Amino acid sequence: MTLIDVHAHFVTESYVRQATAAGHAHPDGMGRWPTWSAAEHLELMDRHGIETALLSMSSPGVHFGDDAAARRLAREVNEEAAGLAARHPGRFGFFASLPLPDVDGALEEIAYAVEDLGADGVVLMTNALGRYLGDRILDAVFTELGRRRTVVFLHPTSPVGWEHSALGRPRPMIEYLFDTTRTVVDLLMAGVLDRHPDIQVIVPHCGGALPVLADRVDEFRKMFLNSPDGADVIEQLRRLHYDIAGPAFPRQVPALLGLADPGRLLFGSDYCWTPPPVAATHIAAVDAAAPPADDVSWRSLTTANAQRLFPRLAR
Repeated sequence: MTLIDVHAHFVTESYVRQATAAGHAHPDGMGRWPTWSAAEHLELMDRHGIETALLSMSSPGVHFGDDAAARRLAREVNEEAAGLAARHPGRFGFFASLPLPDVDGALEEIAYAVEDLGADGVVLMTNALGRYLGDRILDAVFTELGRRRTVVFLHPTSPVGWEHSALGRPRPMIEYLFDTTRTVVDLLMAGVLDRHPDIQVIVPHCGGALPVLADRVDEFRKMFLNSPDGADVIEQLRRLHYDIAGPAFPRQVPALLGLADPGRLLFGSDYCWTPPPVAATHIAAVDAAAPPADDVSWRSLTTANAQRLFPRLAR
């Protein structure tokens, strides 16, 4: 049984050059940028039985402070991703990058990426220059994504104030998980998920801290924030999709299953930010884990889930 990888990344020399010039020589506190090529990615996929990888740009995204430059960079990386998908049919798809918090630019890029480039969805950083995804300024973007029934892949980035919270360590170690949790809670509390139920959201890294904090958030919403109406927090979280990128076993996935429907779990390698030997270890752990049910494996479950979410992959 092959895998479908919904959490896979690529970088280009041009992107790295522009990000570095904008001050991201050590992105999110990491030592260096990874290298990427289609040939090396396909080799890793073939080695581990990954049929299709949906590519996206990772943190820090495409907006480094200038709206016009962000629009150009989003267009550049999206056209590059579309070209990769066209040159390797069936092996690559992609989530389009948007130049948020530039709303007008994002709306323009959604239309172009979906209609002209054939994007499988969009990738949103967990915050856009400090604006979390429940911010009212982004309402028009979510309205458009809902109208198009778009798949939205969330990807963590450095949180606001990371200088005081990251303990001097690379932010992907723990801050990524907390910022994922923070932005999903913001979407819940702002009513975005309730208002736009047609948006299919993928939450990365086994939901971050959501499996542990979901009941606490629900209790605060009802008891202390005077907002008992609206969709139940747990119900809304169970409607989301979750990838299992990273060290998902032996502890994260069991915790996630206390919150998420198994039919909403998806495989993710996090390559190329996760080096090949580490990705191999994660995939081996998925294959070795106790199956979620008697008649399915983690490979067959996550692949079937991805094919339902992305019907073109089933064809």
